[in-house]
Amino acid sequence: MSAFSSSSSSSTVLNLADDPLRPPRLPPATLLMPDSADNDQAASFSPTPARERRIVVSHRLPLLAVPDPAASSGLAFSPDRDALALQLRAGLPSEADVLRVGTLPAAVDPAHHADLSRQLYARFRCLPVFLPPDLHQRFYHGFCKHYLWPLLHYLLPLSPSSLGGLPFDRALWLSYLSATKLFAERLIELLNPDEDFVWIHDYHLLALPTFLRRRSPRVKLGFFLHSPFPSSEIFRSIPVRDELLRALLNCDLVGFHTFDYARHFLSSCSRLLGLDYQSKRGYIGIEYYGRTVTIKILPVGIDLGQLESVLSSSETIAKIQELKDRYKDKILLLGVDDMDLFKGIGLKFLAMEQMLEEHPELRGRAILVQIANPARSQGRDVQEVQGEAQAITRRINERFGKPGYEPVVLINRRMPTHEKAAFYALAECCVVNPVRDGMNLVPYKYTVSRQRSAALEGAVKKSMIVVSEFIGCSPSLSGAIRVNPWNVDAVAEAMFLAITMPEIEKQLRHEKHYKYVSSHDVAYWARSFDQDLQRACKDHFLRRCWGIGFGMSFRVVALGPNFRKLSVEHIVSAYQRMNSRLILLDYDGTMMPQTSIDKKPSDEVIAILNELCSDPKNVVFVVSGRGKDELSKWFAPCEKLGISAEHGYFTRWNKDSPWGSFTLAIDFDWKKIAEPVMQLYTEATDGSYIEFKDTGLVWHHQYADPDFSCCQAKELLDHLENVLANEPVVVKRGQHIVEVKPQGISKGVVVGNLLQTMSSTGKRPDFVLCIGDDQSDEDMFESIVSSANNVLLPASDEVFACTVGKKPSKARYYLDDTVEVIKMLQGLAHVSTQPDKNAYLGVSFEDSL
Repeated sequence: MSAFSSSSSSSTVLNLADDPLRPPRLPPATLLMPDSADNDQAASFSPTPARERRIVVSHRLPLLAVPDPAASSGLAFSPDRDALALQLRAGLPSEADVLRVGTLPAAVDPAHHADLSRQLYARFRCLPVFLPPDLHQRFYHGFCKHYLWPLLHYLLPLSPSSLGGLPFDRALWLSYLSATKLFAERLIELLNPDEDFVWIHDYHLLALPTFLRRRSPRVKLGFFLHSPFPSSEIFRSIPVRDELLRALLNCDLVGFHTFDYARHFLSSCSRLLGLDYQSKRGYIGIEYYGRTVTIKILPVGIDLGQLESVLSSSETIAKIQELKDRYKDKILLLGVDDMDLFKGIGLKFLAMEQMLEEHPELRGRAILVQIANPARSQGRDVQEVQGEAQAITRRINERFGKPGYEPVVLINRRMPTHEKAAFYALAECCVVNPVRDGMNLVPYKYTVSRQRSAALEGAVKKSMIVVSEFIGCSPSLSGAIRVNPWNVDAVAEAMFLAITMPEIEKQLRHEKHYKYVSSHDVAYWARSFDQDLQRACKDHFLRRCWGIGFGMSFRVVALGPNFRKLSVEHIVSAYQRMNSRLILLDYDGTMMPQTSIDKKPSDEVIAILNELCSDPKNVVFVVSGRGKDELSKWFAPCEKLGISAEHGYFTRWNKDSPWGSFTLAIDFDWKKIAEPVMQLYTEATDGSYIEFKDTGLVWHHQYADPDFSCCQAKELLDHLENVLANEPVVVKRGQHIVEVKPQGISKGVVVGNLLQTMSSTGKRPDFVLCIGDDQSDEDMFESIVSSANNVLLPASDEVFACTVGKKPSKARYYLDDTVEVIKMLQGLAHVSTQPDKNAYLGVSFEDSL
């Protein structure tokens, strides 16, 4: 079997790219073995690896390429020590085999693809993804850099001529998917889904989890987004927003640099997909079709060892001395940014100009050195940013410069790492003021460089940082001067404060930063992510999984081993055999969709209930939290139907029997306390309302803004618990509700009473069907389980506790939605009324489902 042959799978990857785009398949494993000299760097692939494996997937492989006529491919490759995909190895288990998948930094003739794949795998444990040049252009420079990247940074493409952002183009989206498919196919060649952990990086590969999850429902997937995740108001403008969200939800662990980014993602899931999240023991999780998608918040760090090695090199030390001589008696401020639209270089220059204008004493002394890294994208926006930076530089230098002094030094070239490190070590202040940036590690590198440089010289360790509040590293830099980069006056004042601050204050701020940066390096970040990914995947083999949906809407349903869909054959067979049946039905969310405006039962529901009640073997109850008057009116046509209202406080066995109430004497004076509190939140929350019951009060917020109403519901819950602390009531949150009701009342108590009553009258049920959808119905399921243990119920084969929707539940069965519930009940009703039950079971009932 080929070492790179596809792993077993229930379905194929999304067929979104034409066959000519497929990468060449790698040869058998024996041909991929490295030479004896490389045996310490590589190991053979096998369907079941001897060692744990981590597969790191990124747009680019962590490799550098230089022309080499002697090489068969014309290129010589070496590790890129500055690449995150290489640096994170330090945090992964030492015994793990780490593989990397991504594109190459230079184009290679297709004739050399197979040979180069063998070489790169053997030498560097890297597997290249070969994208045709035209596809890569559309994928990276088209969809990624000129549509998705600007939008993630809050730049909406308001017109085709918008600076830096293209309007959505479906052809580019399909190219994005086609390229992603090639990544998936390449990865599948080496993936062992039962053993390997896959870690995907950044927005270039947002769609990849769906491709991989489709091939293997149990694949262990982590994703880390290195760019900002915008607010839901921005993200919802993407035409394929649902597809991208569902792709991330196909992961087991999704990581973000800051809480803001995670919060925006969670808000998008709530507003666009109707998904809520829960926080438990420090972890945030989203329940998604039976799977828990864990959200991780941890900013990436820097490679301390690599940076300190550069700082201690002879090249760096010599460069530091050269810069000291060049900028003797000068105050050096430093900026290091990519030349792109969001780095705020022009705003930084304007702030420098403002500072020199307001503080003449700094003229001739303060110098801002701006290192502009080459742009990663192409287009008019980059050219305009470069032009603007150069124009402002010329103006400032002409205005404040003099022989031997230029207040702004713009270095617009690719600078060697050791030269950057020298500038870091020498600068009195680092100014980092992007208008939006995912993380930005420049302040971290600056802090370590100042620490190391001062240690080598035996000098006092100090540094100052002016940082934008709109970048990911800002929350972790508690000693920095945070600024709004759009406020030029404030940035100018912050720069002046930074360089004139007392020395002792600079030292204290530096020590605070260095303590954090040195303890939260890239190894710490990678180790933490890897441990959380293992934890998120530990239950994979305890669940049954299968895929549903088409195209990018594909998702996996994961259920416990004892949790399965209610079998038609099983329940009908048991229903026919038994002589005393109890059927318990919730109403809202079970027989009536939660989204329905008109909550009155349909004629179809009434007819089904009447058919079920007409069978003398059946006792049928609607068990609801609604008030008795409302339920009595709605179900008046069902004369034999039992109703248990307000979670069981009121119960009647049929239309002609009187309402029986809870046996405990209950004082309802607490309503006078609770109602004004609820009214206060109702007035403050548009779309909410209060439901008044005989025994309780319910605050509904289904039609209010989801985020605001959720916060209000938490506040209301806390408020009510405080004011009602000494009252005999329970305050609970449910699905879009906050409810106050007397203690000791629940649907579980109702079920226990009904079972006890039937048993005491000699009609102990030998068949029980209980269906519900929300948290209050879990009490019914729990009561049924406990009753089965104390012989009130027969063997579990004749007990069907069924929840609506695939989600964690105490029930053993589920149905997908209210439509399936109605069809199931309709089938049972027909079995009761049709003389030829077997004929119905074989045709109509199965067809209806």
